[in-house]
Amino acid sequence: FLLQITDDMNSIGRAINSALELSRIGGGVGLTLSNLREAGAPIKGIEGAASGVLPVMKLLEDSFSYSNQLGQRQGAGVVYLNVFHPDIISFLGAKKENADEKYRVKTLSLGVVVPDKYYDLIKANADMYLFSPYSVERVYGKPFSYVDITKEYDNMVANPAIKKYKIKARDLENEISKLQQESGYPYIINIDTANRANPIEGKIIMSNLCSEIMQVQVPSKLNNKQEYEVLGTDVSCNLGSTNIPNLMHSRDFGRSVEAMVRALTYVTDHSNIDVVPSVQHGNHQAHSIGLGAMGLHTYFAKNHMFYGSPESLDFTNIYFLLLNYYTLKASNKIAQERGESFHNFENSKYADGSYFDKYTEQVWAPKYDKVRALFDGIHIPTQADWEALKTSVMKDGLYHQNRMAVAPNGSISYINDTSASLQPIVNRIEDR
Repeated sequence: FLLQITDDMNSIGRAINSALELSRIGGGVGLTLSNLREAGAPIKGIEGAASGVLPVMKLLEDSFSYSNQLGQRQGAGVVYLNVFHPDIISFLGAKKENADEKYRVKTLSLGVVVPDKYYDLIKANADMYLFSPYSVERVYGKPFSYVDITKEYDNMVANPAIKKYKIKARDLENEISKLQQESGYPYIINIDTANRANPIEGKIIMSNLCSEIMQVQVPSKLNNKQEYEVLGTDVSCNLGSTNIPNLMHSRDFGRSVEAMVRALTYVTDHSNIDVVPSVQHGNHQAHSIGLGAMGLHTYFAKNHMFYGSPESLDFTNIYFLLLNYYTLKASNKIAQERGESFHNFENSKYADGSYFDKYTEQVWAPKYDKVRALFDGIHIPTQADWEALKTSVMKDGLYHQNRMAVAPNGSISYINDTSASLQPIVNRIEDR
């Protein structure tokens, strides 16, 4: 599940309650803290009054520890923070072994939202400015997460109404790199890359516990009774995975994918998450599913391909081309059967056909004989197939706003006797 928190106490309280409820039913929860004002920001005009994101992180960590899925396993959560948030250094420091125990987070996962501008500043070995979400929201009229920092950076630096803090970009990158060496955190989501590839109207602002979900959200507005004045949309991840070695031996690749899409559609249609109305609302509007894959390295090993070789990259490219095509085809078929598309389909790149241009304007086929042989008997869609699908989607729509997501599969891959996700096998025995 993905939840966003806006810069007010009602939203923080509601998010903590939502985290408790979602963890109770077995969900991993991702939350964004980027909209919260930094430590030392004003509250009701009193400077230095705000506590920043660290106390909220501790509240969330304790919530996940308490709501431990009926004692079966620990609750799991991740918090994301924009790299241009003034609390970014203390946010990263909370994961270190020598952090102050009052603020140290041991079990909560960390993620960083990174716009392209950050990399530009690193390349130039330049100073970077961190911007107060409190003043940014007052200038732009929307939460910090929804401001395009890459586009607006220079304007924000020049605007005296926006409070800012100067640091060296490479110093921050060193802190991120050191923490990743020590703990594996933070996760990184390159947010501008995600939004450039996004065919849906709206903005991706964060990701989930494993960083495979990239879905648009709309902020909610709560009153002092914690009732929704504006019900936004948050995210439920309805995930499943293809087993690559098995699917490659299916007698009908496309029909197998359609069966998986229909199974996940049943899940999204029958999910009842009324304890978190914003998630329920988002799920009902988007009908999103996430069909992924596991067993990639297992398949390479069985077919004597080195992980990362040109042939392995070619195979992976064509495999996911097929997965994309057949999930689109299945979603279009379900939309035809039900006479229903996901909310706001008409404003998507699917509706105007532009999403399909890269498939209709060039030939997609295996480059290597070995890969071509592996796909022997599996229909790889031609440009004409893509053109026909484009016409059908523009006419009848798609049922699912999002269809594909590659989850880590750390547990279910073992049950399926295959390697996890798209990851390489690094040891013969894994200690978990």
